[in-house]
Amino acid sequence: MRVRFLLSVVVLSGVMGALSFAQAIPDVKLAPSPLGQAAIQVGGKWDKTAEGGQTYRDGKWIVVDYGRPLLRGRQDIFGAGADYGKFVNAGAPVWRAGANDTTRLTTQVPLEIGGKTIAPGVYNVFVELKPGNWTLVMSTQPVQEKFDPNDKVRLSGATNYDPKFDVLRAPMTVRASDASTEQFTIWFTNVSDSSATLSMAWEKTLATVDLKVVAGSK
Repeated sequence: MRVRFLLSVVVLSGVMGALSFAQAIPDVKLAPSPLGQAAIQVGGKWDKTAEGGQTYRDGKWIVVDYGRPLLRGRQDIFGAGADYGKFVNAGAPVWRAGANDTTRLTTQVPLEIGGKTIAPGVYNVFVELKPGNWTLVMSTQPVQEKFDPNDKVRLSGATNYDPKFDVLRAPMTVRASDASTEQFTIWFTNVSDSSATLSMAWEKTLATVDLKVVAGSK
């Protein structure tokens, strides 16, 4: 009887422990649209280390920093017809390609996009939205460090967007995808030493544009 009692206590303790663990909800601190980053390196080379491993040397970075909104049950996020893009644009003439702060692309190499070249530097990234016809926009307009509603010149997201600062506009390839992407995502595909494809996906829309490293710049 004593053995059976002890076994019962052990089992009960295990069950209570499991229940206690299940009830411990972890604290998750994220912005409603968490920060995201897409990054690649080009132009470098692999060298052996003294330990017999490998290290990538002299690579140049191409990085996109952006906010990643979630659908959270919303449907037809881009809209349709005359209203296409109006919701995500939030009153601006272009989309910030994300959420919250202005999306920025940093490149350490000259890039050719849509037949036009940009020098190494930091650029604002926008998308002009039309049904089945997206245009990537790169801009050098100054950006606010903290939103000031009285500032009508510098950018906050896409607020105050002024096309006079555009340095590049390139058509994107847009298609419908079978799966729905819950959280807006930017990433690079088809990466080589001299080129890559910049991809954007949200809900069932996928848009891409090709980037080329300018010859002789690595």
